[in-house]
Amino acid sequence: MRWWILLCALLLAVPAAADETSAADGFPVWLANYRQAAIARGLEAQWVDTALANAQYLPRVVALDRNQPDDSGKRNIFADYLARQLTQQRIDDGIARSRPHRAMLARIAAETGVPAEIIVAIWGMETSYGRVMGNFDLPSAIATLAYDARREALFTRELDALVRMVSEGRVSRDQLRGSWAGAFGQSQFLPSSYLAYARDGDGDGRADIWNSAPDAFASIANYLKESGWRPGIGWGFRVGLPAGFDRETVRNPEKPASCIRPMERHSVWLTAKQWRERGFTPLNALWPADDVRMSLVEPDGAEGDAYLTTDNYRALMAYNCSNFYALSVALLANAVQSSLRP
Repeated sequence: MRWWILLCALLLAVPAAADETSAADGFPVWLANYRQAAIARGLEAQWVDTALANAQYLPRVVALDRNQPDDSGKRNIFADYLARQLTQQRIDDGIARSRPHRAMLARIAAETGVPAEIIVAIWGMETSYGRVMGNFDLPSAIATLAYDARREALFTRELDALVRMVSEGRVSRDQLRGSWAGAFGQSQFLPSSYLAYARDGDGDGRADIWNSAPDAFASIANYLKESGWRPGIGWGFRVGLPAGFDRETVRNPEKPASCIRPMERHSVWLTAKQWRERGFTPLNALWPADDVRMSLVEPDGAEGDAYLTTDNYRALMAYNCSNFYALSVALLANAVQSSLRP
């Protein structure tokens, strides 16, 4: 019977291999169609050809895109994710690696209103403080995601932006390495974010988020500022729920149009005063001003921890639309905060 079991296993494996081969076969046709459409949108043919030279279909990118925590459709536990992300090593590294940049971080925080610890936490979560920036070929990764049906429109726009980056001389084709999701540099920006938000933090006239930590800091802060970060109200805090709390009373009646699974974990907005009057209790935190609006976020639903979050939390989600990610950044920021104060 062993031969029969082996044959069945081989037969079951054929459709997946065939699908993968079929996808790879269709990619050159899609790329040729993209080139034609991009030129029609105003991109020069030479720009497209230079930026996309040797671009290939990457099945690994599609697999990774299907398996993101908090948005994969699978049951993921935030506590498990946090234990992997918020390690003592990551906290200690953040304190040590940000120490030489304290003055620069303080200046950028004063200019933008984004606290130094938030900048450092994103730096740490995105690239382990500039040490892990990804080694995927960016044109291949972004083109693969654009070719794939799940987020075609988004990554087609990012591919256009990548072509513009090369055409403007901001980066050469051989420098285009980054994450499977198309992000790059110490701040892990997508191409459109780089074009819109990258800033020169060290004063050399270039926004070099690959090699300059100050440029990465200034770019992260500018991104969050433009995404709605408000000075002085923090991101929120973990909260104790009142006895007998009925979640239906704060359910958001509006269905999210994007970032659907993570945003379904968010309640309606109420003011801090209204939450306090309902019996909610901050854990190791203080209430903001009475009129600050806050939303209840339970990343694991009723079974896990609960957090009251401000508009600044939504700015963190603009960076990466995942409650797991935004909460990990926020809690890492809390952990390194004291080391960045004067």
